[in-house]
Order: sequence, then structure tokens, then C-alpha cells
Amino acid sequence: MPTAKKPAATAAAPAGIPPGVKEGDAAPEFSLAATGGRTVSRAAMKGRPFVLYFYPKADTPGCTTEACAFNEALTQFKGLGLDVIGVSPDKVPAIETFAEKYGLTFPLASDPERKTAQAYGAWGEKVFMGRKSIGLIRSTFLIDAKGKVAKVWKKVKVDGHAAAVLEAAKTL
Repeated sequence: MPTAKKPAATAAAPAGIPPGVKEGDAAPEFSLAATGGRTVSRAAMKGRPFVLYFYPKADTPGCTTEACAFNEALTQFKGLGLDVIGVSPDKVPAIETFAEKYGLTFPLASDPERKTAQAYGAWGEKVFMGRKSIGLIRSTFLIDAKGKVAKVWKKVKVDGHAAAVLEAAKTL
């Protein structure tokens, strides 16, 4: 008796986790508590381009390198009229400590329920040191002034990333 073939694996998101946005899509709405007693939201950014980047955990080596690189390039981003917002699942006290420790002046937002990360597709299956897990996928989204996703970077390699985002931002 022939056995049924298993369906081929697909690149679809795991059950219950949306695939996220792609270039040209409208940027999903969000409203998150952020460092400095701020709230960051998609609505507050209406008519302004911005960078929204997702990082796994505050004060870890890769996340620190990435945050410091964005902070060092902040004047150049501002010169292009762009804001930078970092998002992690960390709670506000952890990101406040992280921001203070490294002098980060752009808002770091807390997404402990991972709703924003899921909406953007920055939450899903990942592989770290050969082990698969579900977690935050280091991702960056460049949003234009019309609220459309202009550029997406998934599974970001930290070295040189902020510079690559800055170059892409110059085309807006």
C-alpha cells in the first residue's frame, strides 16, 4: 500500500505568526512605550519617514553594536529627515538601563507581547548556533513619508547595517 507523501516544507510563517510586511506594503500600526517616558506610534510618524528596527535583547553584544551604530549615524539620519526607533521584547526598565549605559538618544520601544514584531514579520523561526527556535528575528524596515515600507532587511548582520540603511534612506 503506497504511503502518502508529506507536503513540501514552505517558507510560510509558523502557525499563528503572520509573515509580515514586504516592500510596498502599508506599514502596520503600532503604539509602544519607549525610553525617556515617550510613546512611539505609527500615527505619530504620519507624514515623516523613519527607520524601525527590531533587536532581540538589550545590552547583548550584537544588539549593543547595532544600537551604537544607529546612534552614531543619528545626525545623518536626522539630516535626511528620518527618525530611528529600536524595538525589542524587553520591558521598559531594561531598555532604559541599556539606553543610559550607552548614551542612546533615539527611542527604544518595548514590545513585550511581540504584537508589533509579529505584525512586521520580525517574530518567527530562527536558527542560532545550530538550534531552531521561535523568537525575534533581527530586522529593519525603512518607512517612507507616505507610510509605505520602502525597504526591508531580514536576518540582519550587524556589521555595516546602519550604514546600509543610511544609504537606502538617501533614496527616499
